[in-house]
Amino acid sequence: MSGSDRRLSRAERRQQTEARILAAARRQFAQVGYDRTTIRAVAATAGVDPALVMQYFGSKDELFRQAVHVPPDEELPDQTGEFVELLLAILGVKLGELPEASIPLIRSAFTHPEAAEQVRRSLGHQITQATSAIHAEDAELRAALIVATLLGVTIGRHLLQIDQLRDATPEQITELLRPSFEALVEGD
Repeated sequence: MSGSDRRLSRAERRQQTEARILAAARRQFAQVGYDRTTIRAVAATAGVDPALVMQYFGSKDELFRQAVHVPPDEELPDQTGEFVELLLAILGVKLGELPEASIPLIRSAFTHPEAAEQVRRSLGHQITQATSAIHAEDAELRAALIVATLLGVTIGRHLLQIDQLRDATPEQITELLRPSFEALVEGD
């Protein structure tokens, strides 16, 4: 254990470990999809025991949910590059193979007013959260454009199955969107 590790509180070490696991999960889900991602692979990538992944997240489904969603109380990276990387990692996960329950959930937002309201609230929280990481006069609009892009690309690939989006790799899509996200996050 290095000297800097000894100075961290237990809560800080836990947060760092959880963040490392989530980063590893995002990479695994983006690379091989939901079905082929294993808790063991995520643990190995994060450098932790698989039991610790289960202790923190409880199940693969919950790990996936947290990998594609940043909790509302979590602070987003303040540095443009780090924030863009987080956005691209989340998009990469959403472009991979999704759990079976995700598609009906997305579809229901278009057919049930209650589901639409729930999605609208969730997107509103994401916009508010992203706004805090964007330093521009029109930060809220920029955040809304980012969230709408994430949603639109995910729907286009999985629900509408637009050929070009369906056939492209997550890496192709995220790299093409990188300059747009950087421009939106950087502000004027």
